[in-house]
Amino acid sequence: MTSTKYRDVISPQEAGSLHGLFLERVRRSRDKIAYRYFDARQSVWVDLTWGQMLEQVARWKTALAKEGLVKGDRVALMLRNCPQWVIFDQAAMALGLIVVPLYTVDRADNIAYIINDSQCKVLLFETAEQWQELSGVLGQMGCVQRFIALDDFGGNDPRLVSAKQYLPETAQLQAPVPCELGELASIIYTSGTTGRPKGVMLSHNNMLSNAYDAIETFTVRGDDLLLSFLPLSHTFERTCGYYLQVMTGATVAYARSIPLLSEDLVNIKPTILISVPRIYERINAAIKAKLDEASPLKRALFHLAVEVGWARFLRDQKRGGWKLSFLLWPLLNALVAKKILARFGGRLRTAVSGGAALPAEISHLIVGLGVPVVQGYGLTETSPIACGNALENNFPDSVGQPIRNVQVKLGAQSALLVKGPNVMMGYWKNPEATAAMIDADGWLNTGDIAHISETGHVYITGRLKEIIVLSNGEKIPPADMEAAILNDPLIDQVMIFGEGKPYLVALAVLNPEVWPHVAAKVGVRPDMPESLTDSNVEAKVLRRIARNISTFPGYAKVHRVLLLSAPWNIDNGLLTPKLSLKRNKVVEMFGKQIEELYKGH
Repeated sequence: MTSTKYRDVISPQEAGSLHGLFLERVRRSRDKIAYRYFDARQSVWVDLTWGQMLEQVARWKTALAKEGLVKGDRVALMLRNCPQWVIFDQAAMALGLIVVPLYTVDRADNIAYIINDSQCKVLLFETAEQWQELSGVLGQMGCVQRFIALDDFGGNDPRLVSAKQYLPETAQLQAPVPCELGELASIIYTSGTTGRPKGVMLSHNNMLSNAYDAIETFTVRGDDLLLSFLPLSHTFERTCGYYLQVMTGATVAYARSIPLLSEDLVNIKPTILISVPRIYERINAAIKAKLDEASPLKRALFHLAVEVGWARFLRDQKRGGWKLSFLLWPLLNALVAKKILARFGGRLRTAVSGGAALPAEISHLIVGLGVPVVQGYGLTETSPIACGNALENNFPDSVGQPIRNVQVKLGAQSALLVKGPNVMMGYWKNPEATAAMIDADGWLNTGDIAHISETGHVYITGRLKEIIVLSNGEKIPPADMEAAILNDPLIDQVMIFGEGKPYLVALAVLNPEVWPHVAAKVGVRPDMPESLTDSNVEAKVLRRIARNISTFPGYAKVHRVLLLSAPWNIDNGLLTPKLSLKRNKVVEMFGKQIEELYKGH
């Protein structure tokens, strides 16, 4: 439970709205540090107090008020994580406007679709490079009356203005437009792996109640320091790394970039980290690559540290007893575990993993080394948190128990159903999709297959719409196999294919850092070509894949593998902005090569 010394939590009723939450936090903590960011021009980290943030919100609100917008109008922002994201969000909500967040990495045509679908009147973005991208689709964004750029640069569209020109030097914050908890606060477009994205409508109460109820599971205190690096356009970061932080009075530091994340972790020394499994998968891959080069003694020490650490974790969870090997922990901690924790800054109290399933093998390793990882689960449509593990009741291979005031149950085909104040209002201008997602009793069908243990912990086992049916009728959930295969540091990305086919094949993007070691063993060039067709290499990779999926049924065997070197990303259209794999697009791009894998069958 949260220490009363640092417990200063604002309830949804005290807040009244998301802007009311911010105002109440300023009232309680005006001189406390709210945000920390890196000023690239001066190469220094800068702190902002809650009072300073309020001054900036007043400037933005005053400027936006001159646009003649009315309550309920939509405005969009496309910024990396920074204080201005929060400032604009609060200024807009103070005017009763509905905020539409956009991914900075999204394609211009997708941004234009979202802007047009939601009829946004204002778009705040950051750089000249972004404007260059948007210039090609300006004709599709006729609804926008004002484009605001944080950077100061010229442009030939009369609607474009820089923030420097747009904002008054100072301003007094006027009374906010009245707002009820149940009113629409934001439309968040989910980047579907097929078709156009749908706008999820979340109310003030959806997000406020979700943050408030989640505190009982993911404890955040006023003395915590969070490092924010997941995009704020993602509901997971927005609720956990923003609204929950305002609710508790914690401080947020904005990471400079993903490439500099490891350096920022060491410098910022966060107490709480909100992440996705990919970060832990990369750490796991880096560790395994180093172990491959280490001496037998170092490998043995490492594996012993993980196993002893895991046994100590089970004892602390009251699911295991004391063991003689615990006497070795001071030595194993000094030689192995402490070095891993140091990579996270050395002060980490909680590391929350969400957004996708964290493979059991990776959670076993990370938790065994003393990193306090707790897995959670949810959807944009559930604001987003539905379940989570508490530190003191942590089953790392599960996604935890339902958070306070949220109910879960299993429906047809073991689909996980969710009900609670966090369930969305519906999809924007799409009642048919809303009705397909939420039944008459308010139960939302997540589309995830699950089972619920005797302790009430939820285990996600697959996706209803991502089941491969082989030509012999065998059914295989590909996500589980893909997670197992990704335990191999050689494989950076993978997709299992086999719908209607006699057997499974895999498409695998290889890790360029690990590839040279494998190439040397099979006698091929160490520099990776765009595609790899050497039969010896394919056989080697297939053996590695087979080891990782050995626990799956016999029919779930990968017979062939297409080896690739170019990563799948948003730019080439193979990943959504939330980094979900667009399976249909991958099949479309590599269709001919896939057919070759079935030649003769």
